Amino acid sequence: MALKKLEHVGVVVHDLEAAKGFFIALGLELEGEASLEGDTVDRLTGLKGVRTDIAVLRPPDGQGGVELIKYRTSSGQADDSRAPMNTPGIRHFVFSVEDIDDALERLRPHGAELVGELVQYEDSYRLCYVRSPEGIVVELAEELVRREA
Repeated sequence: MALKKLEHVGVVVHDLEAAKGFFIALGLELEGEASLEGDTVDRLTGLKGVRTDIAVLRPPDGQGGVELIKYRTSSGQADDSRAPMNTPGIRHFVFSVEDIDDALERLRPHGAELVGELVQYEDSYRLCYVRSPEGIVVELAEELVRREA
């Protein structure tokens, strides 16, 4: 069996519109939206009476993406969306950006908060963790251009 590609990462949210606005402000493009329910969805999720709204967003290069999922039926036990970065489990995913300062300015009106600080890692990257209003943490990475002498 050969792995072909990472299609998308699914993230369950409470406020689909706020989460969608955050990722669009980051630069992802809305590929599509749908409401899903019925026997196939119930069997897939292992739950009964599932009703969801989803939004699929893709980065400009079209590779991978984010699927935001809002369950309209009762949801599972909420975890701590403010959990510290060293809590086991998926904590964040990374987006490469051209201008990290611009990305932060576009995200702030959508409720983005720095988790720590914007830092420079050696002479290679400027990095920061940003938490969305839904508690989703993304790492922004701006590669620094090395100038040859």
